[in-house]
Formats: sequence, structure tokens, C-alpha cells
Amino acid sequence: MKKVLTPLLFLGLVLSQHWATAQKNPEEKLGWKLGAQSYTFRLFPFDEALRKIDSCGLKYVEAYPGQTIGGGVEGKMEFTMDAAKRQAVKKLLKDRKLTLSAFGVVSPKTQAEWEQLFEFAKDMGIPNINSEPSPEQFAYIIPLAEKYKINVALHNHPKPSRYWSPDTVLKYTAKSKYLGACADIGHWVRSGLDPVECLKKLEGQVLGMHFKDVKKDTPEGRHHDVIWGNGDSKVDEVIAELKRQKFKGPISAEYEYHWENSAPEVAESVKYFRKSVAGK
Repeated sequence: MKKVLTPLLFLGLVLSQHWATAQKNPEEKLGWKLGAQSYTFRLFPFDEALRKIDSCGLKYVEAYPGQTIGGGVEGKMEFTMDAAKRQAVKKLLKDRKLTLSAFGVVSPKTQAEWEQLFEFAKDMGIPNINSEPSPEQFAYIIPLAEKYKINVALHNHPKPSRYWSPDTVLKYTAKSKYLGACADIGHWVRSGLDPVECLKKLEGQVLGMHFKDVKKDTPEGRHHDVIWGNGDSKVDEVIAELKRQKFKGPISAEYEYHWENSAPEVAESVKYFRKSVAGK
């Protein structure tokens, strides 16, 4: 006998599936889109990066410009790609059941290039463009962001890059609700800053995250990525601060160590993150 789903039964099924997803991925209840920067897997084509991201238990990806696409698609991940190539990339994402959450770090030189970037982001469904533009470009970037309703998040590379300090970011973010910070907590540590204090300074201005835990234990005295919870990025305190601020948006795991086989360490980091979010 064929079963018929009544509206009430269907609603119960949908709610139970939503509950199961929320239980598995506690960050989703907070409006956090935990994914990975495909730069983590820069030694591989984008298609292979998607497979690795999926294997880490993630469903969001931040693409970066210049990565070879792969998967039978010629060319590289660039905002200049034509409509046919965009469709091919969309299919790669759909096949892996992954969603683009951001694109960057990308900093076009001209107004025409920025408009092309926004058109690309709109077509690909990308909510955040992570960038380090020059201040004089805001005169046309902000109107474009407001026209397309797409965020431009100012990314902080380590000191002495343009936006290494939250104080510099704050000079510009009040200009538009579509202009804010892409907070890279590992780079703050590399710059000698406290990531929790930086987040507090930027309260209400954080549009997205580059999430990494780093430790200064190399012979050269440099920081390198470690499995989250084992470094100096104050991961648990950062998570608590994001909760306090009621942050919502993409969080891109970025792991720049053991490049040839970093997926297991990313997966362990994701597990740690979710346990911390759930308070376990």
C-alpha cells in the first residue's frame, strides 16, 4: 500500500531532518557557515579541493582566484571566466553538494574590474568578497556593493599589510553596512595582536572569518598552522566572543601547513570547533 504524506507528517519529517542537521553541526544554529578556504588545498585543482573539503565534514567553500579548476573544466578560478565556465563550476559544486560562501582574497585594480567581480559574485551566489583594496577605491566599491547587495570584507594579512590592525579597518567600515572585516585570527597572532581583543574592537563589523590556529615553534621563529585548540589563537575564547556578538556569516577554515596532506588535520580541527561550539 502506498503511503501518503499528510501535511502534518511532512512538516514533522522536515523538522526532524532540520533537528538532526543542527545536532550534527551546532554552528548552523548560530547562523555560522563553517567551510574551508580552497587555498588550504592549493596544490590540487579546485575540483579535488571540493572533494577534500567534503571529506572534512564541511559544506561551504571560499574559492580563491587562480586555482586550476579541474574536473574536466579548463582554466582557473577567476572572476573573469565566461558564463559557460561558471555553469561548469556550478555543476562541480552541486555534484559535491557544496555552496560558495566567499571569494578572495581578491583586489581588482580598476572600477571596471570591480564591476565584473560583482557580476561574477552575483551569478555564483557569493555573499562575501574578501579583499584588501586601496582606500581611494571605496568611492566606487561601496556604491557597487550596495547596488549588488554583496559584502566586501577587508582581510588582514600580517603586519605591515594595509589592514593588519583593526583600527585601520574601523576607519572605513562605518561607510556602509556592506563594508566590514574578514577577520583572520591567525594573522592577528602573527602580527602580535590578541584575536579576542581584535574581535571586540570590530564588534558589529565582522562579516566573515578566516579561521586558523597557529603556533610559534619553528626553528626560524615563525608561526605555523596547528590543529585547532593547540596553538595561540585562543580558539575557544574566539568562539565565545563570536557567540556574544551574535555573529552570523561564513567562517573559512584556512590551513597552511602539511600542504600535501592537510585534510586529516582540517577534519580534526572541525571536530574540535564543533565540540567547542556545543560546549563539550
